[in-house]
Amino acid sequence: MILKGIEASRYFSKPDPSKAGLLIAGADPMRVALKRQEVIAALIGPEGEGEMRLTRISAGELRKDGASLIDGIKAVGFFPGPRVVFVEDATDGLTAVIAEGLKEWKPGDAVIVVTAGGLTGKSTLKGLFDKAPHAFSAILYDDPPSREEIEDALKKAGLTSIDREAMADLNTLARALDPGDFRQTLEKIALYKYGDSTPLTPADVAAMAPATVEAEVDDLLNAVADGRAREIGLLMRRLEGQGVLPVTLCIQAMRHFRALHLAASDPGGVQAGLMKARVFGPRRDAMQRQASAWGGRALEGAVSTLLETDLTLRSASRAPGMALMERALIRLAMMRR
Repeated sequence: MILKGIEASRYFSKPDPSKAGLLIAGADPMRVALKRQEVIAALIGPEGEGEMRLTRISAGELRKDGASLIDGIKAVGFFPGPRVVFVEDATDGLTAVIAEGLKEWKPGDAVIVVTAGGLTGKSTLKGLFDKAPHAFSAILYDDPPSREEIEDALKKAGLTSIDREAMADLNTLARALDPGDFRQTLEKIALYKYGDSTPLTPADVAAMAPATVEAEVDDLLNAVADGRAREIGLLMRRLEGQGVLPVTLCIQAMRHFRALHLAASDPGGVQAGLMKARVFGPRRDAMQRQASAWGGRALEGAVSTLLETDLTLRSASRAPGMALMERALIRLAMMRR
């Protein structure tokens, strides 16, 4: 049987121990690993692995010894409670072996949890679990997490009192980070708010959000967008000393000014445009001010200037890249005035 969307998310948090097995497959190993951990923890509890109620079998081991799956399913442990046999990184080559395990499975046996990479629609392994009446298959895609998934993750992290704007920032963050990084960020925020009954604010989210390679560039771009031309030279020297390339700076600057242009021209207003551009926290406040001050027409000119600079940097021109980039940014800062 096939699990999709919200139905799959609910099953991961509360799997049915009376079913024989579950296949979790997807191109992103982190997404698959997180859901596998959630399912196994829900089936055997936090002490299950310590009580030896979890049997791990790699795909390589199962190829060498096909009987190890049925042995694991039928084994009786020293500790009472449900058991799981986990088969990791399975492929279509193991379909026959796993089919035999599902066929031999009886109520009370260990639940079979199988993980796999990206499987095609014609995959025999996927077809096996899709058609099995006593097993499930769930294919994970690289889609942004749903609101229900985000709220469930927040609840598990112990975050219940959340400001409305902070919730919007968390939604943006969930779409910008991979699942593992987002989960770690939530745990970090939960520790930060431990013992604090006040609602989570956008400032809290921004303070705990992971630093990115763009963080150092933000100071420079804000100086440009705010028209502080005198600060550009010093900031450029700092970034150059850190090994940042002029092309990288140009790309980041285009992202910044395109986001400002999107916000300035959004029919729903500047704030709505910045939400679509996935900008949050104090950075959103600064960019909201910048977009309003520049206006759509001036921002079109800024983007055009950056496109010309990018083409020159990527051409056969012998002009010094950093000097070329610095001149372009100073021109933009002067335009702001």
